[in-house]
Amino acid sequence: MLPNDSRHDAAPADVVMTGGKVHTVDVADTLAESIAITGGRITRVGTEDEISSLIGPGTRVIPLRGRSVLPGINDSHLHGVWLGQMWPSTLMEQMAGGHDHHGGEPAARLETREARRGAILRTAELLSSLGITSYTEPGLGPGEDEGATGCFGSAALRDYADLAAEGLLTTRVTALMLFGELDGASSLSGVLEGLRDFVPPADVPGWFRVAGVKIFGDGIPPMRNAWMDEPYTDGTHGGLLVEGDSEAEREAALIAMIDAAHAAGHQVAVHATGSRTTRTVANAFGAAVARDGRDARHYIIHGDVISSATLATMAAAGVGLNTQVGIPVATEHMLLGALGADILPQTWPTRDALVAGVKLCLSSDSPVLTPDWRVGVAQAVTRRGLDGGVRGAAQRLALAEALRAYTITPAWQDGAESWKGSLEAGKVADLCVLDADLLDVEPDALPQVPVALTMVDGRVVHEI
Repeated sequence: MLPNDSRHDAAPADVVMTGGKVHTVDVADTLAESIAITGGRITRVGTEDEISSLIGPGTRVIPLRGRSVLPGINDSHLHGVWLGQMWPSTLMEQMAGGHDHHGGEPAARLETREARRGAILRTAELLSSLGITSYTEPGLGPGEDEGATGCFGSAALRDYADLAAEGLLTTRVTALMLFGELDGASSLSGVLEGLRDFVPPADVPGWFRVAGVKIFGDGIPPMRNAWMDEPYTDGTHGGLLVEGDSEAEREAALIAMIDAAHAAGHQVAVHATGSRTTRTVANAFGAAVARDGRDARHYIIHGDVISSATLATMAAAGVGLNTQVGIPVATEHMLLGALGADILPQTWPTRDALVAGVKLCLSSDSPVLTPDWRVGVAQAVTRRGLDGGVRGAAQRLALAEALRAYTITPAWQDGAESWKGSLEAGKVADLCVLDADLLDVEPDALPQVPVALTMVDGRVVHEI
């Protein structure tokens, strides 16, 4: 019996899955054989013999036959409304085909509540089929109320809250507020105004929560608009997207935004990709946390170029890194053209982040990339692109590390690791079943392994 199991309640379970490989992703990465679920919660995890006593006349018994059970996948950076509008298209596929961000023909703007709700529900259905049970919607708010897509405005926050209250969501959603433009400029005055005046919808416990604020720090290195300590090949250093008359004013404004959002009690996530931006943001987070000691769980999004010193600062301050391994395997050649080969040891440092003690989340940024976490895990373990080439071999992760970065660590990012993210007695029954033994599957073949079943809160939302 696992250490966290309890036998105080011998009532029959609603569901028992038995005879498989249950990847608990607990602190010891325990591998079990069977799992029992009652009332939307995990009752017990252990051997077949330990679980058999919970099988009653009304128990649904699911023979696993060696298949793997995993915690529900938590895609900790996924644009749900936008994905529902665009799917099955992704931005990376469009770029590879020589198209602009909307494939030549812009997608129709989501103008109505019905259109936005439809996009959210399409995404929920897609994610359920992939075993994804939670995600973070990274940036919705008044800064995008007049945006070109209609996917990122404050109305979408209300749509999520309404769908959650109506019991129509099949994925748990954490959201960040946005007081500037998506991938664009923001101002200190705009952020301060948003923090003061914007009232997000109330949380729906367990299903929808507005956790904090997203800020765009800079652009991306391949476009030479990420802020770098090192020069680009043309001698420039890029810069911040924050408004200001000088580099110093823009840096001060970014730090002031972080300070204000932290002081307001929010989690803060900053899109930061260049080495100088990641350093500045990590230092600002560290200073903010040091002032009050709050376990804020701030994090850097993307973190394309991060020095070892910045990783150490992040670890000391409890700052997380949320990154997408599909981006380096697809764009490293573009980064080389912009910055040269000397920068490679600092790029997309997944292995180095874990060694430094940084909490690492892997995510899709979908619809930039596919929302299929199986692809993300395979890329994290192999660092192999579609052309077969390996980018950043030194940053490869072990399979167990990649799985944690899609489950329990995103639950930490959500402040929810006590009740989701791993398969342990007492936690919510959010899980997925792979149609194979995960440990017998070659990483490159993982994307071809079907997700046989997805369960959220003890309810089956996908089954083949």
